[in-house]
Amino acid sequence: MSQHSAGRRSSRLPWKWFAVAAAAGGPTGLLWWLLAPGGLNLITRDPEFASGTNPELWLPRDLTLAGLFVFAGCMVAVLLTDRDGRAAQAAFLLSLAGGLAGAVVAWQGGILAAQLWGGPADTSVNPSVAFSLRSLSVLLLWPAATAVSVFALSLLHLLRREPEAGSTPLAGGTSPGA
Repeated sequence: MSQHSAGRRSSRLPWKWFAVAAAAGGPTGLLWWLLAPGGLNLITRDPEFASGTNPELWLPRDLTLAGLFVFAGCMVAVLLTDRDGRAAQAAFLLSLAGGLAGAVVAWQGGILAAQLWGGPADTSVNPSVAFSLRSLSVLLLWPAATAVSVFALSLLHLLRREPEAGSTPLAGGTSPGA
């Protein structure tokens, strides 16, 4: 009976990776609004960047969200590298999908925070005056950072691992018969 439950447990998809990454979008969106120019602007605290009417703040606003996404993707990758086997592949794919969902939740959560707690914005000149994201490609940074970080960490892990006994050396050794 324990073999049956162990087999059934291994065939289940690790949905927690999707759920955690998607749920992390909520706090990330709130953090975006708190830190970014045009939001609460806790990074610079410059009064010129408090209003979205200054077009010079639109790029830093997008870059703030981009930085948060790269950080979140790297954190997911660090947690993922401890897994091995088939479950690791499923966890990786579900964390990528969860990262994309989390990015959308963060984007919409930041805009909702601006609408709830920010001041009114006159968007008659340009819609970007309101707290928004001008470059939607930023949403791809969370899953991209996860994928690149998992690749880099896995590669470092493979390079640090010592060669197994009885295997042929990769470099610097002598081959039999030479």
